[in-house]
Amino acid sequence: MINFSHRNAPELQAGIGADWLRFVPANVRGLVASHLPPGLPTLDRVAAGLSRPAGLAGQRFASQGEASIPDGARFLSGSFSNAAGSRPYKLYVPSGYTGEPVPLVVMLHGCTQSPDDFAAGTRMNAAAEEHTCLVVYPGQTAAAHPQRCWKWFSAEDQQREAGEPSLIAGITRQVMQDYAVDPARVYAAGMSAGGAAAAIMGEAYPDLYAAIGVHSGLACGAAYDLPSAMAAMQRGRGRPASGKPRRIVPAIVFHGDRDKTVSPRNGEDVVEQAVPGTGSRTRTVRRQVPGGRNYTCTVHMDETGRPLTEHWVIEGAGHAWSGGSAAGSYTDPLGPDATREMLRFFGQHRRG
Repeated sequence: MINFSHRNAPELQAGIGADWLRFVPANVRGLVASHLPPGLPTLDRVAAGLSRPAGLAGQRFASQGEASIPDGARFLSGSFSNAAGSRPYKLYVPSGYTGEPVPLVVMLHGCTQSPDDFAAGTRMNAAAEEHTCLVVYPGQTAAAHPQRCWKWFSAEDQQREAGEPSLIAGITRQVMQDYAVDPARVYAAGMSAGGAAAAIMGEAYPDLYAAIGVHSGLACGAAYDLPSAMAAMQRGRGRPASGKPRRIVPAIVFHGDRDKTVSPRNGEDVVEQAVPGTGSRTRTVRRQVPGGRNYTCTVHMDETGRPLTEHWVIEGAGHAWSGGSAAGSYTDPLGPDATREMLRFFGQHRRG
């Protein structure tokens, strides 16, 4: 995810010339190191386990591509290229797909993750099997970013038909061309850096995505370079959202209130960006997962009662996918099931 170092990580080795990184906040050292000029030492040389949460370093997570796929279902590999570059992707086609138009969910992984890892941790393929929808997992490459982060903090990667948004939109359109997809039911969701990328896609392509899901992520425009990214991760958006007229894309937001990597204030920023200035009303409920965590869910509705946003705050949770499986990285099985709640929310929204 966006977090690159942990409390149990080994100390920086003497003699590699990176002692100054000790003065950088621990949860953004990796982001800083990944932007150093070529030839300078990075944290990648310190320990291979830095990209995993403490206690999971060195553990091999199960690949969804290797897991049992139901009879008739497929988990396919593909790639897409345009002027901005090329990106791989994995596509889950459920066994219930018969060629009739179905919804499409675009799932954007976090830093250090892969499409297989993200599919395993979120269990989105199992949910897609139940709801008969296609799921595509665009993959970031190490060539594009050393930690495989989507570059949500780069100004050129926040624009329509440019940079990474053009690649993600291109993958979306390619799947829509190759399979029967209901164009009114296309959604984007992601975790951490992928959650920030999903927020960007909702802002840049309101004509393509009917709703978005942002888990432990940041609002579109939260940062535009490395210093502002560090500030946003610590404190939330550093500058006001654009005042230009735009179509509101409904959003469901999840964030742990003990997230030390991306401040929970960022979840509030995503909600603020997705709610019009006037005319909405709210309802808040507080509940507990049986045997698990307490959470609050605040729903913003329009004048007809249709939900515009849902903001789930999970008590005691850190930087992890709520209700996820230990088969993938950065998951918290004690929280409410973010995967199923996102699909439920998406089902309430059609574009147009």
